Amino acid sequence: MSAPATTEQNRTAPASSASHVTNAWSIVTLREVIVKIRDRGFIISTLVTLLLIAGGMGASAFIENQSQSFTVAVVSPQAGQIVQGTGSDQSGEGGLTVDTMETETAEAARSAVDAEQADVALLNSEDGWTLVGKDSVDDGLSTAVGQSLSDYVLQMNAQAAGTTAEDLTAGSELDEEVLQGSMDDEALHGIVSFVFSFLFYMSAIIFGMAIAQSVLEEKQNRVVEILATAIPIRQLLYGKVIGNTILAMAQLALYGGAALVMVNLLGDTTMVGSIIAASGWFFVYFLIGFLILAAGFAVVGSLASRQEDLQSSTTPVMAVIFAALFAGIFAEGTWLTVASYVPVVSSVAMPVRLLEGNVALWEPLLSIVVALLAAVVLIRLGEKIYQRAVLQSGGALSLRKAMRIEE
Repeated sequence: MSAPATTEQNRTAPASSASHVTNAWSIVTLREVIVKIRDRGFIISTLVTLLLIAGGMGASAFIENQSQSFTVAVVSPQAGQIVQGTGSDQSGEGGLTVDTMETETAEAARSAVDAEQADVALLNSEDGWTLVGKDSVDDGLSTAVGQSLSDYVLQMNAQAAGTTAEDLTAGSELDEEVLQGSMDDEALHGIVSFVFSFLFYMSAIIFGMAIAQSVLEEKQNRVVEILATAIPIRQLLYGKVIGNTILAMAQLALYGGAALVMVNLLGDTTMVGSIIAASGWFFVYFLIGFLILAAGFAVVGSLASRQEDLQSSTTPVMAVIFAALFAGIFAEGTWLTVASYVPVVSSVAMPVRLLEGNVALWEPLLSIVVALLAAVVLIRLGEKIYQRAVLQSGGALSLRKAMRIEE
């Protein structure tokens, strides 16, 4: 009775072992995720970044809505009228609040400024008007007083000519118009484009370098040789790439969620719809682009033999990341269109184009297909180089030398 049992065990054991080896990448993936989320430095940097996002957006909204209050010393009634016209159309929220201090002489006005009883003094003489400050004059106040002075002088000259300022300036109004979207959308596009580009740049470098350093450490400590006896080398590569991709996507979603929450809390709900739509495309492109970069960082890590080698071996990958950053921030027109079809660079360029709202549906779909094909080809190529180079000790390898090594 015992013999059949033994035979059955012999039949099932290899299948179980094969299944274990086949799914080894999932074990590596889980290890990469667990090690990272337990790393104190990673946790602290994530929390600090979240605080910077929330604090930066809150501070920006506070500064934008902060009202500045100034006191201006005057001598003549004309100066008083100019000061009263300064900020007269302001509500006090996010603008200038200007109060007038009347003095009898110019010397008294200067003394008030010197004693900090007034911020500035507005004085006139035969040579014209002067805005006097103690050690400096606020730029915003100077601009507002200058505009009010121009309006006042225009009104006085118009009265002297027997007409009105409105008649003199009739037809001089200049409006702005854009053929697509609106002026507010244009400002929003600039902000969101910068955010997309910066997040891609930051995540690609943080998690990409983590992959390269992890591969290099395992190679230096010869841990990879032990792992190679238990699982296929390509399974180790897949696990590292997938694990860090999951971490990068999760962190990206966390940052994006924090930004959207702050937008809602600050009352800019009209912006949320367009941001969410563009962010959805960005997450898709980021996933594909980062898979390519992750495989690239794993390859350069396997080619290096010491930490110093990473500075030179990562140069090609870093160049691609910088290209994506600059394309997202600075590229326009034809250059942006071309960049939106270049794998990895399209991770930022195409979402930026989609913000403009004049892109046909087939364009992002075609761009995704191109990026996916490139990802498959480059990951397969990276797999071959990684398997050849990661077990090689000694000095750093070049791509040509690595390809000549037999598997």
